[in-house]
Amino acid sequence: MFRNKHKVLSLRQPVAVIGAGIAGLATAVRLAVAGHAVTVFEASGTFGGKMHQFSLPGGYRFDAGPSLFTLPQLVDDIFRLALREPSEYFRYERLDPITNYFFADGTRLTAWADSQKFAAEVEEKLGTPAADVTKFLHRGGKAYDATAGTFLHKSLHKAKTFLSPETLKAVAALPSLGLTGTMHQRHAQAFSDPRLVQLFDRYATYNGSDPYQAPATLSMIPHLEHGIGAFYPEGGIYAIAESLAKLAVEFGVKFRYNEAVEEIVTADGRVTGVRTAQDVYDFGRVVSNMDVVPTYRRLLPREPAPERTLGQPRSSSALIFYWGISREFPELDLHNIFFSADYQREFQSIFQEKTVADDVTAYVNITSKKTPTDAPAGHENWFVMVNVPHDQGQDWDALTAKTRGVVLRKLSQALGTDLEPLIAAEKVWTPPGIAADTSSFGGALYGSSSNNALAAFLRHPNFSGRLEGLYFCGGSVHPGGGIPLCLLSAKIVSSLINEE
Repeated sequence: MFRNKHKVLSLRQPVAVIGAGIAGLATAVRLAVAGHAVTVFEASGTFGGKMHQFSLPGGYRFDAGPSLFTLPQLVDDIFRLALREPSEYFRYERLDPITNYFFADGTRLTAWADSQKFAAEVEEKLGTPAADVTKFLHRGGKAYDATAGTFLHKSLHKAKTFLSPETLKAVAALPSLGLTGTMHQRHAQAFSDPRLVQLFDRYATYNGSDPYQAPATLSMIPHLEHGIGAFYPEGGIYAIAESLAKLAVEFGVKFRYNEAVEEIVTADGRVTGVRTAQDVYDFGRVVSNMDVVPTYRRLLPREPAPERTLGQPRSSSALIFYWGISREFPELDLHNIFFSADYQREFQSIFQEKTVADDVTAYVNITSKKTPTDAPAGHENWFVMVNVPHDQGQDWDALTAKTRGVVLRKLSQALGTDLEPLIAAEKVWTPPGIAADTSSFGGALYGSSSNNALAAFLRHPNFSGRLEGLYFCGGSVHPGGGIPLCLLSAKIVSSLINEE
């Protein structure tokens, strides 16, 4: 028995975690630190999920998936929970500048870490008063501080969440959050310059949504970068997964790689284990880090599925070109955005027409700017991403070829250089490829979209209401996709299990 001053806890039941993505890793560590025997089943040969790395011939290393890192304290918290010094496992630096923006009319703007400096840059380049920018960012920060404790750090599907002081604080702040409007409406009301509106509209893509539909509450997302900071892990984004996997092993977590779970075994309304091609394993609790749609469709085929939840509109996906570029571009930094001329048309193509627009916004991430060994001397590794719809049977060969040409023309024109001859190595990741490699339904990067005001409540909870002992973490469930929210899903799941 384990005892604390409040209550007696029974011996921990063994826990199976399905998937070694970032949320699965974080959940495994948190539960192992609390005394659970944890086994992680991973279909591939290594950890990381979307957060994996690979190399291309010629010496180019790439982080395959996530490229932006905010709220690093959520990683540090896991090491501190384990009574470890975070910096002995994981180091990072605050970015300054954060992002370079290239607008369709030729305007260039730099987003600095310091909000005052960024506001001054906007005033100089776009003519919008700096005071308007700082006021907008400050308002977003207040909204985040008021709501994050309830809507991000706790389950929205437990009654006690709504009886807490944090919830009362959040409810008091609701009138200032603009729940009745969209992100684009909020930004258009705050700023008259369409370029600045476009800049802030792009934050909808951080959870795969459409700024012309997503609620104005998401306008607090810029606060994560300009109020708290954007960061770069030493060694790249993959270092996050690598550090957590190392800590997991230290706490006795067992990893079974190349062993896909084929079924979550149930009996009498509760989970009893998992079945793989190798064996059937007994577990009192199972945590799925797999997307909820394939979790139900593949792993629980005989159990009733929450069809309304599974039927929620999917988030956007990505078309990613990984290019080894045989020269350096000093005008570029780690994060670079090349905007389309018609943003509304771009999102209409993604979410209404389920295709890729004739003009697209291209995001270029170059980790060799921070980790020179990621490319040969005098070269750069370009991760070039375009937001696209999730896979619904589109002709991705044709769309990829068309989009590649659009992106090359856009970047070549903006940089005054013909880029295609500079591509020394190349790989492409399409939505069907993302779906196949990561079990993300349709290749949707963030599960369901956040294109309505109730989206947060319509996401799948972090536990099953039908099957005792079944839990869910990762980007397809509450609180959402992206590194910080995946880490928070792990925190919520481990709290639910430990509280039992």
